[in-house]
Amino acid sequence: MLERSQRLELPIEQAFEFHGEAANLEAITPPWLGFEITTPRPIEMRVGTRLDYRLKLHGVPVRWQTRIEAWEPPTRFVDVQVEGPYKLWEHTHTFAADGDDAVLIEDRVRYALPLGPLGLIAHRLFVRNDVERIFDFRREAVAGQLATAR
Repeated sequence: MLERSQRLELPIEQAFEFHGEAANLEAITPPWLGFEITTPRPIEMRVGTRLDYRLKLHGVPVRWQTRIEAWEPPTRFVDVQVEGPYKLWEHTHTFAADGDDAVLIEDRVRYALPLGPLGLIAHRLFVRNDVERIFDFRREAVAGQLATAR
């Protein structure tokens, strides 16, 4: 499980709209992942929407597909892995107004690796650190992107 939160000085609706626009995912994903959305655009975000991606994990090309399981503007959405490198990936995004013009954004990711004991070893050796680095990068990128959007 990974949890991250951040508070930004902007309305909840603006924060949700930014996160709910699939194209913004490329802007907040670390460049070392070579992340690319391959789903044809425009993408209508709603329950059932599937998103396809290509990226590289430690230089290994990976295809990933997620599906939107919950879509509740402007407070919450959930995406889950349909195909990809994890046995389980469930990412819950929540948004809560914090005063008149601020928002608290929380990411909660439940994930598990395949391969039983080998997956546990990989998690300890590098996967946990990789996931934390990705979400630390995202936090800074989101703050930067939304600061310029105001």
